[in-house]
Amino acid sequence: MRSVPLNGIEIAYRQAGSGSPIVFAHGAASDGRHWRPQLEGLAGDLTVVAWDEPGAGRSSDLPAADFGLAGIADTLAGLIEALDLAPAHVGGLSWGGVVAQELYRRRPDVVGTLILADTYAGWKGSLPAAEVEARVAAFHRDLAAPEFKANLPGLFAPDPSPAVVAEVERIMADVRPESMRHTIEAIAACDLRDSLPEIAVPALLVWGEHDARSPPASVARQFHDAIPDSELVLIPGAGHISNLERPELFNAAVRDFCRAHPLS
Repeated sequence: MRSVPLNGIEIAYRQAGSGSPIVFAHGAASDGRHWRPQLEGLAGDLTVVAWDEPGAGRSSDLPAADFGLAGIADTLAGLIEALDLAPAHVGGLSWGGVVAQELYRRRPDVVGTLILADTYAGWKGSLPAAEVEARVAAFHRDLAAPEFKANLPGLFAPDPSPAVVAEVERIMADVRPESMRHTIEAIAACDLRDSLPEIAVPALLVWGEHDARSPPASVARQFHDAIPDSELVLIPGAGHISNLERPELFNAAVRDFCRAHPLS
């Protein structure tokens, strides 16, 4: 673990390897440990950085209740600049993919390519209104329980590896309720549909074929149709967290994409 102070908060991150930089943003109820297979598997080809966003992992708590998606994205831009990585390949899964999109929207100068995995254009931007309402209501029920426990149903493909399930449960056990509230409120209200056609860098779209939370037939297709220079890779045998469920296939897709789109 390493850390860097940014605007009064401490941002923790993991770094491995050498070569062109790739920076990964994790999903909700998670932290940089989510990218363990990429830190291990891509380090022979790339400089791999996985951060703990503000309010997660070993980073500082959120500095303000209204920090929002913009604050998260601006902090990620600050980390990329502080580590002298710009422009970088920038990847994100689920909520992390929303962060990556907002980062590009606000600071395209720090983004060389985008790798968007099992993500959304915000829940409002990709899901039916009734589904968004149901997800928000389920979170508030969990939050009101005597002991809060992050619970995101539909994460895995059928018959998931017990080791992967245990790894995700360990990471989720450390989630901070207020950070989770912040994320759910931000992703539920977010609608980046109109920004997708404005993405002018190469984009790799990686989706688990069994993703029940961000269905590839609708959401991945939305991204592929909207982003001009995009490539869609479906990962067989994977659900919403394709990078952990099928890391070899995920890493191969990322490696091939980065080789095909070297950073200047």
